[in-house]
Amino acid sequence: MEESFQGYRSLSHSKWDCKYHVVFIPKKRRRALFGQARRHLGEIFHALARQKECQILEGHLMPDHVHVCIAIPPKYAVASVIGFLKGKSAIAISRQLCGKERNFTGEHLWARGYAVSTVGFQIEQVRQYIRDQEEADGTGEHF
Repeated sequence: MEESFQGYRSLSHSKWDCKYHVVFIPKKRRRALFGQARRHLGEIFHALARQKECQILEGHLMPDHVHVCIAIPPKYAVASVIGFLKGKSAIAISRQLCGKERNFTGEHLWARGYAVSTVGFQIEQVRQYIRDQEEADGTGEHF
């Protein structure tokens, strides 16, 4: 029985393997993800994901959108994790790049909403699709 759960993670009363492909964009789809912001966002996303017990399996920053393949424990709603990543990353970028330490909510970086799909057993196909985004556009950065 245990062999059928290889690759699954454990919570106190469950085994899980929940992966999602998420895409979100900067506000007004402007090409805002470049330069210093781009260099910092990968590490920021990884650190924020760890705070929610999530793991970014694959990620790619394009100039006008972000692709993420993320494992999220079933105890968290996908919407709350993505909202946390977008909100806190906007605040972190404003602090690092704009020098704003207080009273900044980060409302000007990400557009509202996102696209999400479950990955299921096609994890390698989704990861390859995310990697191929750089070749398609030629301007992406892997994180």
